[in-house]
Amino acid sequence: MTTLPVSVFKAKCLRLLDEVAHHGHTLIITKRGRPVARVSPVRASAATVRGSWKGLVEVRGDIVHFDASEDWESAG
Repeated sequence: MTTLPVSVFKAKCLRLLDEVAHHGHTLIITKRGRPVARVSPVRASAATVRGSWKGLVEVRGDIVHFDASEDWESAG
């Protein structure tokens, strides 16, 4: 982790962000000697929410034109 004052971060922001993304280092930004922010790389997620169930769920029957009227009638 690298600590640097906000004035340095402001002056070199774009270059520092490129370094964080490329090297995976975390920056601690300070203001008057106190930590105020952390800049860290975004980690790639393993799978999207939409695709996370792929291969685990099986759709049976027609889910678009499903008729549940028999279920409602038998329930009373």
